[in-house]
Amino acid sequence: MVDQTGHSASESSVIAWISIGSNMEQPIAQVQKALGALAELPDSELLWHSHLYRTEPLGGVEQPAFINAVARLHTHLSARALMALLQNLEALAGRKRNTEIFWGPRVLDLDLLSHGDLISNDPALRIPHPRMTERAFVLIPLAEFDHGLVLPGCGCIADYMMAVAVQSVTRLPESSVTSPIKANTHRASA
Repeated sequence: MVDQTGHSASESSVIAWISIGSNMEQPIAQVQKALGALAELPDSELLWHSHLYRTEPLGGVEQPAFINAVARLHTHLSARALMALLQNLEALAGRKRNTEIFWGPRVLDLDLLSHGDLISNDPALRIPHPRMTERAFVLIPLAEFDHGLVLPGCGCIADYMMAVAVQSVTRLPESSVTSPIKANTHRASA
């Protein structure tokens, strides 16, 4: 049997969480474009995204503040296929991974935080993202969706909030982002 998306009932689908960040070349526009691109990924549907947040960079490299968000994606793509598409979107935005400074400025950074129940320690595909529970710019937008959200391999995100409370995160006004999500789709839909 094939559903309305063209997938057979035997094909698996999962919820994937993606972190989005930029601090170069009009960061708000970069994050908005990334959200639009996520909404157009094959075999996937962008279900929800957080507000945009201005965050101070971590890692000690002198650089401008970041604009960050997280997105919730329903996908039939494998974790590897999704990661490859995310890295392609980064490259299309102008990111050059081989020449950038570690923890330095980014035109676009798309991190696969989780992919269904997958736990992977493969160096090319670490899931859940190994430092997500140490980053307010990930946890605060995730908490916007559900403060009690539980992610495989991490547990409840609320358990990590106190540890990141000293990191500077400021929610931008509603008018700073145009949502690519269809009007009839909302948080409770999946």
